[in-house]
Amino acid sequence: MSAAAAIQTTGLSKRYGRAGDFALADLDLTVHKGEIFGYLGPNGAGKTTTIRLLLDFIRPTRGSAQVLGMDAQAQSLEIRRRVGFLPAELSLWDNLSGWQVIRYMMALRGTVQQAYVHQLIERLAFDPSKTVRNYSSGNKRKLGLILALMHQPELLILDEPTNGLDPLMQQTFYQLVREAQARGATIFLSSHILSEVQTICERVAILREGRLRAVERVADLMRVNFKWVTLTFREAVSPSLLTGVRGVSEVSGEGAQLKFRLSGDFDPILRAVSAHYVVDLHVQEPSLEEVFLAFYGSGTAMPAQAGQMEMVR
Repeated sequence: MSAAAAIQTTGLSKRYGRAGDFALADLDLTVHKGEIFGYLGPNGAGKTTTIRLLLDFIRPTRGSAQVLGMDAQAQSLEIRRRVGFLPAELSLWDNLSGWQVIRYMMALRGTVQQAYVHQLIERLAFDPSKTVRNYSSGNKRKLGLILALMHQPELLILDEPTNGLDPLMQQTFYQLVREAQARGATIFLSSHILSEVQTICERVAILREGRLRAVERVADLMRVNFKWVTLTFREAVSPSLLTGVRGVSEVSGEGAQLKFRLSGDFDPILRAVSAHYVVDLHVQEPSLEEVFLAFYGSGTAMPAQAGQMEMVR
């Protein structure tokens, strides 16, 4: 394993049942120490299977994984001491209060600074006096984040960490993650909110049908060769104005406005509309979801809901 790697897998594979399909096949992945890494893919791609293999909740059919320089199977107990984990579905003791859960986990950890726990409670605006059964989904998420962060681990594995949090708490979460990174921690996370990944992650792995399709820097993914353009004219125009113009596709129009996808230069557009008075020109870079859609092509079953993408369960 590379000394600079927090997570490294080699041919990591998992098949459920002797004749079943592989939920994860031949995963070769390296997550560098100190980075915020996104792990993305459509429903059923194998993300949660990967996390379970890394934490030794399930055993691989073949291949291997190392976490913080240790074998994921042979040294799983030591790995869990040094990892903070937030699952997508958090199951806790319904009859216990938030304080009771926190104190119990503090006693198990044994290396928790109480002052930092109080700081997390305050920053996340969490009320630890209520019982778990009386918490909303957002407050259960806050409790899960406290439990994952409380011992200031070397590696955070977070599955849809902001699910149920309001926008203000999402910003607090981003700050906490960046502070953990500044301390030297590595963050491995999935999220169904693509704008979140675009905001916080440095690199992303794209998973599909159990296979790794790409690992890219978010900044590089966003440098795709198309953009959305909206032209507003003084008078009503027809979408046919842009028919056959090089680089133009997906033209829609209503009244004096045309919206279209442009790949390439603006000059053919300007020549095509030169006989009309242009009031405004707006250019919008594609969202990360649209980048993924372009990457996958038309053969994927990814949903088209704006700003979101269903991640692997």
